[in-house]
Amino acid sequence: MKKNYFLIGLAAVSMGFFAFQNDSQMAESGITTALKHRFSGGVNAALTGAPGESAQACTQCHQGSTLDGSQENSFVLLNASLQPVTSYNPGDTYQATIQMSSNPTKKGFCATALDPSDNMAGAFTGSGIGGTVDFSSGGRDYATHTSTSNTDQQTAWIWTWTAPASNVGDVTFYIATNSANNDGGTTGDMIYLSQHTVGSVASVNEQEESLNSFNAGYNPSANAITVDFTSLSSGVMSFNLVDMSGKSVYSKSMLNAEVGVNEHTIELPSSIENGIYVVNFFVGNNPMSAKVLVQK
Repeated sequence: MKKNYFLIGLAAVSMGFFAFQNDSQMAESGITTALKHRFSGGVNAALTGAPGESAQACTQCHQGSTLDGSQENSFVLLNASLQPVTSYNPGDTYQATIQMSSNPTKKGFCATALDPSDNMAGAFTGSGIGGTVDFSSGGRDYATHTSTSNTDQQTAWIWTWTAPASNVGDVTFYIATNSANNDGGTTGDMIYLSQHTVGSVASVNEQEESLNSFNAGYNPSANAITVDFTSLSSGVMSFNLVDMSGKSVYSKSMLNAEVGVNEHTIELPSSIENGIYVVNFFVGNNPMSAKVLVQK
């Protein structure tokens, strides 16, 4: 009998490859999730759409085709001052954030970062506050959601990325997200794949210089946030206010930005409490970010 139990247990572990949770009955602790990833064999643990991984990504469990996630997956890399960057300093630590534009009721994600030779670039560390855990498989680090951050209550996932110790050239973050319908089945879910490239510090471009001009300030008399920035392109603007736990407290879609200098005022709901927040502002897929203090 012991042998039979062992075989059954071994089979269960071998079937435990990465699948985004789409049912509350699948909830489990972050530690359990991380262990599940570590013991799911081989390529089945690598489902971000990165080179050398399964071409079908998460559709092995969530039936259907993978979709272009360039509009759905909003990725921002923040430096120690919580400013968005598009290049890295070797050895520095950054906060990586991913947000689904649609913010479905049930969702999940998985991410990795590779150098031009498709080797792991740097290292990931999950964040309890950011609703993420990290795990390793096949020489690569991965970040994913936890059992408590797979709902629309946490719109932005946050984890730590330590850049490579030396300049390895461009680093590409490969990200898969799951918009789940939460019906307990394997159909009807949508898998979005996207790639986001971060240049080396030697290749800071004009776009980053533009992003660094972004400013945000709070006007207590109007209970509003004013943003000003220079844009190199025209694109749909979106505003998202995130508290220090990574939870989105207010978001708004806006019209197209103008090429050149822009200034916009966003009135906040009266329910927004005093505190420090991060303003995430997008022109198309170009991210900008700044901290603000709301003090009514």
